[in-house]
Amino acid sequence: QEMLQKKSAVLVDGVILNGPIMDSKAGEKFVEEACKIIMEEIVQKADDVTEKVCEWQAPEKLKQILDLEMRDTGECHQKILQLCRDVIKYSVKTNHPRFFNQLYAGMDYYSLVARFITEALNPSVYTYEVSPVFLLVEEAVIKKMIEFIGWEEGDGIFNPGGSVSNMYAMNLARYKFCPEIKEKGLSGLPRLVLFTSEECHYSMKKAASFLGIGTENVYFIKTDERGKMIPEELEKQVQRARKEGSAPFLVCATAGTTVLGAFDPLDKIADICENHGLWLHVDASWGGSALISRKHRRLLHGIHRADSVAWNPHKMLLAGIQCCALLVKDNSGLLKKCYSAEAAYLFQQDKFYDVSYDTGDKSIQCSRRPDAFKFWLMWKALGTMGLEERVNRALALARYLVEEIKKREGFQLLLEPEYANVCFWYIPPSLRKMEDGPEFWEKLHQVAPIIKERMMKKGSMMLGYQPHWGKVNFFRQVVISPQVSREDMDFLLDEIELLAKDL
Repeated sequence: QEMLQKKSAVLVDGVILNGPIMDSKAGEKFVEEACKIIMEEIVQKADDVTEKVCEWQAPEKLKQILDLEMRDTGECHQKILQLCRDVIKYSVKTNHPRFFNQLYAGMDYYSLVARFITEALNPSVYTYEVSPVFLLVEEAVIKKMIEFIGWEEGDGIFNPGGSVSNMYAMNLARYKFCPEIKEKGLSGLPRLVLFTSEECHYSMKKAASFLGIGTENVYFIKTDERGKMIPEELEKQVQRARKEGSAPFLVCATAGTTVLGAFDPLDKIADICENHGLWLHVDASWGGSALISRKHRRLLHGIHRADSVAWNPHKMLLAGIQCCALLVKDNSGLLKKCYSAEAAYLFQQDKFYDVSYDTGDKSIQCSRRPDAFKFWLMWKALGTMGLEERVNRALALARYLVEEIKKREGFQLLLEPEYANVCFWYIPPSLRKMEDGPEFWEKLHQVAPIIKERMMKKGSMMLGYQPHWGKVNFFRQVVISPQVSREDMDFLLDEIELLAKDL
């Protein structure tokens, strides 16, 4: 009413248009108080092992605690701040030194600040005019990653996850094989087939389904006892596909498998790809960060012969989810040729600056997050040597854990790891004198899920388990975070023994 009484008030469709409708001062105060909660409850507690990894609640109970209902009228800031506290309290603390559950963990302070900056700026990386800094940052980071792969030149793009990187690569390989597919579609194509190992990431099947290739046309190649693709089996399957009248176009090798952490023999696989004219993609989402280490980069020997590589710095290097790159050896604009749609409202060719910096047309996305910035700021702060130290320490801690497992009664390794995945069984006292047979393995299969339930309800740590290729449930310990210490490795084994003493 006060506004309407003023002569300058403008009313359209019953809406007053004078001035903003946001209360900036109240908003700034809310952000300030929320940031204080984030500092106190997340950042400052990130390395405190006395804190719980998780405050477990069953779904129905958690629904009641959080009051998830959205209402017609907004709620006061104090209630919203309490909701923020509750969200933090009941969420899993992936930055806790004893969170070992996934292929990511820990907190990097520089990448965290980078995320704060990009969340506040809310940019979208498609044109230089709206994202000048972040486009240049992405260019610089991709160039450096390409150097570590061993290519003299190349191209690349950051995207939402290693699964999407693998899909990008599969589609790019298909486009290279038959460029007419972009306009004509699938109808005129032969039966395309691709090859990957039994231990590959499940995203390969998803990509084949999504792209219309079909999961039946993914040939899974046998692996050895360590989980590595057997090159001779690949050769057999390629020849089999050709005899069937199919059209092989892609081989996907894995550098760091999800469960066992295996690295496929890239050089031998590259030989086969060269002989048969196949695109070689290396899914190094997990293992790619070993390239930073002079000591461990031998794990990826031959990766320079790949046509494309997926590499996730948000895993071993802690760049923060999500930070995933697809890197391509071809520097002739293949990515853009494959994905461009030439939207005139975004990618005008008569702009006042060099439009080659408008890289968004080589992405399948329109809006795209500036994920490279997290990696760039962290890399600037730590240097290559600092990143290398993280990789070396993580693998040294994994080696320490392996040696401790060998010393302790009741612990049994599945295999000697070559990366940060340590896979083992815990055999409780009641099973140690039992004969090896179906009943023993059936009982052992039940042990890991019980221990996992107990550790989560206690909140002491989080550790993954799974069955795998006929092997009953075993633990998969993944060492990543630089906040993890030898004491945490000892605690892990002690805690398993404590939680299972009555089994």
